[in-house]
Amino acid sequence: MSDLLRLATAGSVDDGKSTLVGRLLYDTKSVLADQIDAVTRASVDKGLATPDLSLLVDGLRAEREQGITIDVAYRYFATPARSFVLADTPGHVQYTRNTVSGASTAQLVILLVDARKGVIEQTRRHAAVMALLGVPKLVLAVNKIDLVDDPAAVFDTIRAEFRELTTTLGWAAEDIQEIPVSALHGDNVASRSDKTPFYNGPSLIEHLESVPVDADSFGRHRVGLRFPVQYVIRPRTAEHPDYRGYAGQVAAGVVAKGDEVVVLPSGTRTTVERIDTPDGELSSAQPGRSVTLVLADDVDVSRGDVIAAVADAPEPIDSFDATVCWLGDKPLRAGARLLLKHGTRTTQAIVGALIERFDEQNLAADPSPESLSLNDIGRISVRVADPIVADDYRLNRHTGSFLLIDPAGGNTLAAGLVGDALTAVEVGAPAAR
Repeated sequence: MSDLLRLATAGSVDDGKSTLVGRLLYDTKSVLADQIDAVTRASVDKGLATPDLSLLVDGLRAEREQGITIDVAYRYFATPARSFVLADTPGHVQYTRNTVSGASTAQLVILLVDARKGVIEQTRRHAAVMALLGVPKLVLAVNKIDLVDDPAAVFDTIRAEFRELTTTLGWAAEDIQEIPVSALHGDNVASRSDKTPFYNGPSLIEHLESVPVDADSFGRHRVGLRFPVQYVIRPRTAEHPDYRGYAGQVAAGVVAKGDEVVVLPSGTRTTVERIDTPDGELSSAQPGRSVTLVLADDVDVSRGDVIAAVADAPEPIDSFDATVCWLGDKPLRAGARLLLKHGTRTTQAIVGALIERFDEQNLAADPSPESLSLNDIGRISVRVADPIVADDYRLNRHTGSFLLIDPAGGNTLAAGLVGDALTAVEVGAPAAR
């Protein structure tokens, strides 16, 4: 079992995400006493009888004033069994782009619904986004279960509807856990509550501690070495007159001294002579490790190039189909000229055809749309000026993702997935995980 779980929250406005995250921090003793005292005083000033734990996490003034989460904030907490990094994401439809960002590295997502409202439009939208992002595990937290008259019947109805939705989106039953909770009172959060006798499953924290997490959740071992070059190091000092190293982070696979590698997109082959770090030389480096590779031959390598395993090196591509979540305020239309950022390479790009738009409410495809509007999910064709070295997103989340950027203002306009990720969440099609 992994000792670290990366998770995110999602759900609609007022479903209680901030209160739930505050409860997780409070119940795992991950907040300082003076923070609790400040929250207690602020809650008393608001006329509340119990501390408003959402104040622990809604840190921006606009968030406190509006009572909603706007930006993604990362929280860290731990139990004796496991450590956690939690991306607390917004629920308002206006900030779906932030939810995409926060969930992009999650191994598990807690999707909240209000027991009084059940599965709503935003629930279906977020579930579809999580399916596209390839999130391996989902928890449906049916919050405010204490506020409905027949909690057992309400919970069963919501669970059945959610199971139908997630099955259609491609999740297996064992990847989904539904839990009735009251974030305000702590029912079924840290420990199981006697107020929900109809539920005999784990509490939320018990599930988070025990859920098996595939070490390959990001697809880092489904392909060979992928090492996007971030920086070329040439100190040219008296001590190191001829040193040339290539710094970056191992995005997939493993690199070891003596490995034969290929530099892409040029296709030049060489071997790894050394693996340097600030703490000394390594014999090998795993995914996620930042290192400097020294190659045996004097080859032409620049920022944006990818050093890859010879056995399964991807072909550099200059045109491809991709699934995108459009995050721009102005609609996307065919022919748009944008910048595409993939790994450490940024290049000019032209959007060709808009192939289809995904209707996440009806789980259907709308072919050849005229445009993609804010928060729309669709499949498009893209052509780039400089070839990129990409894998299908379903094989590797790091080398299969990219951003589309406004060349004028530098704003991120879309999050993209190389390949046909959209087809994996259409009606009846099992998603690859």
